[in-house]
Amino acid sequence: MSSETAKIPPSGPKGGNFRLSNANLPRLPGHIRQPAYDRSLISPGIVHLGIGAFHRAHQAVVIDDLLAGGATDWGIVGASLRSPATRDALAPQDGLYTLAVRSGAGSDHRIIGSVLAIDVATEKSGQLIARLANPATRIVSLTITEKGYCHTPQTGDLDEHHPDIVHDLQNPGTPRSAIGHLVAALARRRIASAAPFTVLSCDNLSGNGQTVGRIVTQFAALRSRNLAKWIEAEVAFPSTMVDRIVPETTDLDRAEISSALGMIDAWPIITEPFTQWIVEDRFPAGRPDFAAAGVQLVSDVTPFEHMKLRLLNASHSALAYLGYLAGFETIAATMTDHRFVAFARQVMQDAAQTLAMPAGTDMAAYSASLLQRFSNPALHHRTWQIAMDGSQKLPQRLLATMQDRLRLGLPIDTHALAVAGWMRYVTGIDERGRAIDVRDPLARELADIAERAGPVAERLAPALLEVSSIFGTLGNDPRMRSAVTGALAKLYALGARQAVQTFQAA
Repeated sequence: MSSETAKIPPSGPKGGNFRLSNANLPRLPGHIRQPAYDRSLISPGIVHLGIGAFHRAHQAVVIDDLLAGGATDWGIVGASLRSPATRDALAPQDGLYTLAVRSGAGSDHRIIGSVLAIDVATEKSGQLIARLANPATRIVSLTITEKGYCHTPQTGDLDEHHPDIVHDLQNPGTPRSAIGHLVAALARRRIASAAPFTVLSCDNLSGNGQTVGRIVTQFAALRSRNLAKWIEAEVAFPSTMVDRIVPETTDLDRAEISSALGMIDAWPIITEPFTQWIVEDRFPAGRPDFAAAGVQLVSDVTPFEHMKLRLLNASHSALAYLGYLAGFETIAATMTDHRFVAFARQVMQDAAQTLAMPAGTDMAAYSASLLQRFSNPALHHRTWQIAMDGSQKLPQRLLATMQDRLRLGLPIDTHALAVAGWMRYVTGIDERGRAIDVRDPLARELADIAERAGPVAERLAPALLEVSSIFGTLGNDPRMRSAVTGALAKLYALGARQAVQTFQAA
């Protein structure tokens, strides 16, 4: 979910005091694309957990296209599991918001209308469970970020000691977690002899469908073995691969977009022209005609998911940690330094050697397109934003490739430098001695380790590698310890820019 807080911009010279809403759509300039359908005729068929920026730039846009094509029963009800900020921003706008697609050529603005309502679980958990249990809900999709699954990233299993899981087992009628809500609603549907919904994870998890299916079933088994057996037998958890870069929305973005609209939009979304969605075609409860909106339906998402995690997400994280340490605020700014471009390319090349892709997949072209996308000057994607929740991201993005390369007898120096960048970042002190606002579920634990070890690579790297929830048994591999410790020592001695430079020279 997004960490942003919506702020209503002051009315500009064009904006007056109008607010984006159904009633004010006729006031929009003619070049602004509007929903090409009567929203009053649309009924919800999807409940989406985690109604943050990424969903509104990706899946909600696909559904908007399908509604424009004539679908009427696949509208979206969004749900925020924590903060009411998105609901508070969009409710006065009847769920409408602007999608601003930006590139070096300029911006294209479009109003998205597929989100019909937004629930806030912390206010009315019962109402959200009732929506999920309603037979009209045939798909429950999720973008709750890796940490929202209350699991151990290294194993993919439910973390039974997670505070939200402990709470939800004790209070099944008022859950906090997405997993608790899913199981509460599925239990109701089972009792009512109603068909279950399909659970569609759209997060960057390895085997996201299988992973969320395992987590949900494990949680259900702690409530009822029979419920777990029913979920395992009846509920579909298709896997997906989703790809679009979505920076956080700034106050300047809000002001600029509101000026372009001639009215206030409290929470527009910024994104890039590129978008991709690959979905395992397994929807026993029915689905929209995804293919009509450009979604690629396949029998096995795994190769595409691995390609994205290990090429796009891995290089993105590497650039985020090392770029932040080097003083770059955004990915695009980092990409102005040829040393970081070369390093990102090497991350992708090393990862590509571990992938087995379907015939005809051009990974070189895909990698080249990623470097172009990262360099988009119109996207101000902050390195700090991408660096969030690294303890949840490293296993899928970097460590899986390192495991495979070690198994193949290949060097891991490239990825070791990226991991070392994360290690220095989570100490909370940058290269200039300034504090870093580290946002991570394990931030306190990681800070304590860093404080005890001090800024000494030979102590800090081994100590962090012992965090088994991140590194598992990989942290005990002497090849891993040697490579990461050496890379961290280089970072402390030279700084990120020179470390990347010497790496390139090597």
